[in-house]
Amino acid sequence: MPSRLTVLLLSLLLTVPLLAATGAPQPGKASDAEFDRLASQFMIESLVLSPVNASQAGLHQHKSAAGKTVALDALLDDVGPEGVRHQREFYRQWRDRFARFDHAPLNLEQQADLKLVEDSIGFSLLELDRIQSYRHDPTGYVELIGNALFLPMTQSYAGAGVRLGHAVSRMEQIPRFLQQARQMLADGDPIKTSTAIEENEGNLDLIRHMVKDAIPAGSPLMARYEAAAPKAEKALEEFSGWLRDDYGKRPSKVTWRLGPELYAEKFRLVMETPVSSEQTLANAKKEMAEVRADMLRLAEPMHREMYPDHGDHAGLTGEARENLIIGEVLARIGDDHVAPADLLPHIQGELDSIIAFIKEKKIVDLGPRNNLKVIATPPFMRGTYSVAGFHNPPPLEPGAEAQYWVTPIDPATPKDQAESKLREYNNWTLKWLTIHEALPGHYVQFEHANDVEPESRRLLRSLLGNGAYIEGWAEYVAQVMLDEGFANNDPRFRLVMRKIRLRVLANTILDIGMHTQGMTDQQAMELMTGKAFQTQAEAEGKLLRAKLTSVQLVTYYVGLHDWLELRRDYMAKKGTAFTNAEFHDRALNEGPLPVMLLRGILFAEDAPAKL
Repeated sequence: MPSRLTVLLLSLLLTVPLLAATGAPQPGKASDAEFDRLASQFMIESLVLSPVNASQAGLHQHKSAAGKTVALDALLDDVGPEGVRHQREFYRQWRDRFARFDHAPLNLEQQADLKLVEDSIGFSLLELDRIQSYRHDPTGYVELIGNALFLPMTQSYAGAGVRLGHAVSRMEQIPRFLQQARQMLADGDPIKTSTAIEENEGNLDLIRHMVKDAIPAGSPLMARYEAAAPKAEKALEEFSGWLRDDYGKRPSKVTWRLGPELYAEKFRLVMETPVSSEQTLANAKKEMAEVRADMLRLAEPMHREMYPDHGDHAGLTGEARENLIIGEVLARIGDDHVAPADLLPHIQGELDSIIAFIKEKKIVDLGPRNNLKVIATPPFMRGTYSVAGFHNPPPLEPGAEAQYWVTPIDPATPKDQAESKLREYNNWTLKWLTIHEALPGHYVQFEHANDVEPESRRLLRSLLGNGAYIEGWAEYVAQVMLDEGFANNDPRFRLVMRKIRLRVLANTILDIGMHTQGMTDQQAMELMTGKAFQTQAEAEGKLLRAKLTSVQLVTYYVGLHDWLELRRDYMAKKGTAFTNAEFHDRALNEGPLPVMLLRGILFAEDAPAKL
């Protein structure tokens, strides 16, 4: 999945006073030009609410109310009560301001932008007013610190000395930041507390190694680092102790389960589709039976070849026979995996063959930048990204480094657990993983998104982009690669791809079931290991992710079906003129819009049709 921007606890440090910046809603008809101007203003001001998120987007400087140019990369967010109050006012006033615009008079591109803005504001207010992660989820604070230090160390917006100075400046603010976090956190579920403590070790590692090792010997900055580091480390260690001994022991009625009401509202704002979570769940359950039947069809001939002395297990029927035959074949496929230390090099080595296939089959334009780098997942993000993820370049700096994060297996991991993970992510599954996260998945997707013009629209669509479009594309294009014969049509890869589809379905059932229907850990594990053929390690990691996040695991399934339906209808329209490259390039060139809005743009003729 792509790297998430931390939506928790933005602050207003540098903007002009709120009423002067946004103003009260004015009567009268709003024009197309006025919408574009306000949308651009909203995006910049919302980024300045959080200097860390501004760094993520490539916005590095801002003029304060006094006219002074301030380096946003040197600042760490204000997450105290005043910042949260100011944030609420900011989004409420912008909600009212955008309410002036009717969708109908706007052109198709503006209608899509307005939908993204409205739902983003709605989601921000849902978080601030009702979900209130800032009161119940310490992982947001921990990950925001990690991003604050990691981004200046890995971006290229300025010389190394300047960026190191920014990282040290943010280190100096960690004690204040964590004091504010303590002030805001009230109570929460133990699973998020323990994850925050674990991830916080990654922040200590960043300070002790990544930042320190980058400062040249004899640099004047070293003295500043040596003054800041002990205070920052002490604050981080004390925060973990406070989470463990105080916050973590508080009685709480708050759990990781979002609940049906909040889940339905979040689902609506994230998916931006008329399909409900209930219908999505019913569809996923129905499709799971169909995919399992297809897996049996693929597995039976391989089973006869791999296990000639096992027979066809004719003494079993139904699900029991499916599980045994498919499971035995997947077990043999799982034997083909790398050693733990070879995980990253193996993935890096897959890229060339994937690129060659994309070009040969004319799947999609890869773009000219060639700025992808495979790196180990930063330690402070490994609670969320237990396997892999994609970190796209800032939309305001599209030529900067794109990162395919791969989470290494800790040498201290027990041998049986490491083996379980490697069997799940065997050499055939790793092909899918690289297709999904990198090429032609998220990397190619954001290469196109980072060419959207004007720049203000690129920023809006990249930062407020539809999650189902994003994750759905990565699953959909992996299916296209399979259909075009990737991996020489090897039946092992085809079976693994069916297993991945089963995982997408299980993710959907898991997320909706756990957050809205009281699904237990045991039921979740039985679903993943018993019906979806996941190893114990994979299932345990996904169970944790379902408790740390909500709605996100469903974006893969909703988006996949949206993309498949869009392609089907576009093919019908184009007939023999249809090509993968033309369809994919046109769709990706719009950036991550809700697919139902993308449909309106792609199917519009030259006349300015309305959605």
